[in-house]
Amino acid sequence: MIDMVASDHSPCPPDMKAGDFATAWGGIASLQLSLGIMWKHAQDRGIAAERLTEWMSAAPARLAGLYGRKGAIAPGFDGDIIIWNPESEPAELRHRHKLTPYRRSQFPGAVEATFLRGHKVYERGYFANRPTGAILTR
Repeated sequence: MIDMVASDHSPCPPDMKAGDFATAWGGIASLQLSLGIMWKHAQDRGIAAERLTEWMSAAPARLAGLYGRKGAIAPGFDGDIIIWNPESEPAELRHRHKLTPYRRSQFPGAVEATFLRGHKVYERGYFANRPTGAILTR
């Protein structure tokens, strides 16, 4: 039974974790590929797309204490939405640290646009001019 799917980061010495979010260790490049990886495995096993939204959005938001604001498309939520095309070719990795155990060609599909709190922050390889995120607390 799967309760949720969330990103993970590779271990590293404590001195590499020092600094702020912009300078800390980048982890294994998998976040950009995670939806494609899960989509392929779900398709291969006959698992509905709705289960992926539970595993990758709602359940992590509940664990972080943010459900009611994050994790669903519903009145009162922030309007964080991705536009996913399962037929697209995966984009080049945008991670600072490019090592990954995954081959993009094995996991088709790509996020074509991302909206954060209802505002477009990414579309087909192009990001917003400046960061628009915020540190979230419970």
